[in-house]
Amino acid sequence: MARGSARGHYIRLADMAAEGESDGDRESALRPRKTLILAMLRRPRAARPLLLAVAAISSVVILLTFFLRPSPGAVDPPPKLKESTLPNPPQLHFKPSSFDWTTVPQQFPVSSLRPLPGEQPLALPAVQHVPRSGHVESAETHRRQNAVRDAFLKCWHSYKRRAWLHDELRPVSGGARDTFGGWAATLVDALDTLWIMGLRDEFYEAAAAATALDFANSTADGVNVFETTIRYLGGLLSAYDLSGELALLRKATELGEMLYYAFDTPNRMPPFWFDFEAAKAGRLLADTSVSSAASTSLALEFTRLTQLTGDAKYFDAISRVTDFLETTQNESLLPGMWPKHFNLRNKTLPDNLFTLGGSADSLYEYLPKMYALLGGREPRYAAMYRGAMDTAHKHLAFRAMVPDTNTSGAILFTGDVFVENGGNTLNPEYQHLSCFAGGMFGLAGKLLQLPDHLSIGEQLTRGCVWAYAGTPTGIMPELFTLIPCPALDPCPWDEARWQQDGNKRLAKGYASVKDLRYILRPEAIESVFLTYRITGDEQWRDEAWIMFQRIMAATETEFGNSAIDDVTVEGETKKKDEMEVRSPF
Repeated sequence: MARGSARGHYIRLADMAAEGESDGDRESALRPRKTLILAMLRRPRAARPLLLAVAAISSVVILLTFFLRPSPGAVDPPPKLKESTLPNPPQLHFKPSSFDWTTVPQQFPVSSLRPLPGEQPLALPAVQHVPRSGHVESAETHRRQNAVRDAFLKCWHSYKRRAWLHDELRPVSGGARDTFGGWAATLVDALDTLWIMGLRDEFYEAAAAATALDFANSTADGVNVFETTIRYLGGLLSAYDLSGELALLRKATELGEMLYYAFDTPNRMPPFWFDFEAAKAGRLLADTSVSSAASTSLALEFTRLTQLTGDAKYFDAISRVTDFLETTQNESLLPGMWPKHFNLRNKTLPDNLFTLGGSADSLYEYLPKMYALLGGREPRYAAMYRGAMDTAHKHLAFRAMVPDTNTSGAILFTGDVFVENGGNTLNPEYQHLSCFAGGMFGLAGKLLQLPDHLSIGEQLTRGCVWAYAGTPTGIMPELFTLIPCPALDPCPWDEARWQQDGNKRLAKGYASVKDLRYILRPEAIESVFLTYRITGDEQWRDEAWIMFQRIMAATETEFGNSAIDDVTVEGETKKKDEMEVRSPF
């Protein structure tokens, strides 16, 4: 799994390349609750295409501009983005779906609803670094921004011409496919990016289609609750928060009404799969084995829907999942963390595998973001984050053995831990999905005033940048193992061990590659962006530009950008004709 969502290359890189907000944009981003939702909703959980990744990661811009404090110095604005050519934006009209879920009685209704915290939000610490007085961006950064935007537009125009109202574009053949219910996933997921990039004509054209979607007419007999929430509900809420177009909120609420029925189970825990007919008949059951991120990563969208509509049922629904997390956090086989899979039907934690990677990642990522979304007035999210990350750093974090000891001490990774017979075994296997953790540690370090987490976040992000640079394509593989140091201290290089265990085609430090693919994952670039915005260190923008160029060289096609089979090849890469791959549950 892994947000987006959500959770993106282009909009992250565009922002890093040119720091593009005007003062007006910043003031708008600081409006209470107006844009905070974008901070939370959109990290991608699956391998989003570069087009979807733009929308998935665009949340990070809003997250950090929300916490932005006005700069004391002038900032040279980037080249003006394309605005609407129309004198007045077109009026959007909500078209209801052909089935109304509010007509279905709940089989397991709740007796009372938990309201949102009623206190005024706390004054949370600033996340954004303050630019130096008199700072002016260079022409080079503007050139980079334009290159990123042009790459996005190429994908968007291909989608519009060849896959309009389908979920995805096939970037090699120019065809289309439906993998997320057939409700135009790319279109909905890109709405906020279109707005942020100033593409108003394109935004309103897409928004008009989004507000007319029929959520009762699907290409499948059911949908993934998690994917539908982060892509469709998150996309619609983000677009509303940016544009203020009420038709988008009405469409989001209509979808929220449907998704709320995923909680209509005997114990109010949602299933992984939302079977339409079973839901209407009240026959849904929570799963006996489900990825831990699947049910816990609905919190931001459902909370925001309550904030916008005033209907407490959405927040109440996810609060019951949070109750389960809180009561079981120290009951797992690795107290402080939750395992990769839950038994939600019995509300137990039988699994013995613990990871920050796929199937668990956004469980942890959402904790500090929920704390921020609720204005710091729900302290249990901060407490659960601290407990979980103390355990993760102690048991999952490791250094990699590399030739330069200084580099070894600057890069950090997290592996998987198996708990058997009371003992813990670390598997030094790293996933591209796990690269989100650098940004999470940095963000939480600022929000919760944890300086050591800021340092951990930078080291994790450097680890991902190192892994990108260590392959012939300059792109990190999907899944690989490293040669670990025996402790969290840097360790000396052991050439004999490298000769025995190392992968000779890759940088010294790589042991083996279990999955050679790059499936357009945005997690690494997200953490690079967050780390830059937190620190203001220009090295991160430069690293991001290098990553962008390498990604384009390896993935660009006639119509867009494609997943590739092997990041370790020299020369031309083999394209997969996919701009999206399902989450690896």
